[in-house]
Amino acid sequence: MHNKRGFFKEAIKNIKISGSIVPSSKFLTNAMLKNVDFENAKVIVEFGPGNGIITYEILKRMRPDAVLICFEVNKQFYEHLNKINDKRLIVLNVSAENIKSEINNLGFTEIDCCISSLPLTNIPNIIGKNILINTRQVLKTNGHFSQFQYSLSFFKKLKSVFNKKNVKIKFEVLNIPPAFIYNCKKI
Repeated sequence: MHNKRGFFKEAIKNIKISGSIVPSSKFLTNAMLKNVDFENAKVIVEFGPGNGIITYEILKRMRPDAVLICFEVNKQFYEHLNKINDKRLIVLNVSAENIKSEINNLGFTEIDCCISSLPLTNIPNIIGKNILINTRQVLKTNGHFSQFQYSLSFFKKLKSVFNKKNVKIKFEVLNIPPAFIYNCKKI
C-alpha cells in the first residue's frame, strides 16, 4: 500500500478520516520534518500516518535509539504500517486524543515532537481541541508540533493552544492540493 493506487483506494473509502485522496508529496514531507531535531529526538509521535509516506522518512532520519509512535485509526493503514520491519516503530490503532495515556502506557512521560497529518477540519471540534491540548501537555519544553492542513481554519485553535507567537505558518505549493504547514513550539 506504499503505492499511490493503494492509498487512493483506501482514502476514497474513508475520506472523512484520511482527509485526502493523494499521499503527501516529498516537498510537503520535507517541510513537515524541517524543524525536527533528529540528532536529539528520542521520542517522536506521528498522527495519521496513512500509508507511511512520512513515516518512512522519519525512520530514515531518526537516531538508532529513538522511538517512533504512530497513531492510526484506519484499520487497513494500521495493518500496512505494522508490516514495516523496524524495531524503533510502534503502531497504535488508537485515536490521537488518547496520546497522554498511550505514551504513559509505553513508559514515557514526554515526547520530543509530533508530526500530524490528521484532517482536523473533519474531526469534531471538541476532539480536535483535545488532541491539541493533550499533545501540548506531553511535549517537552521546546518540543515541536507540526501539522498540515488544506485551509487556515485551524490556525486560530493552534494559536490558542500553543500561544500566538509560537505558531509559524508555511505554504507548500508543491503538493496536491497545496497545503499549509503549522509549526508550533512549546515554550
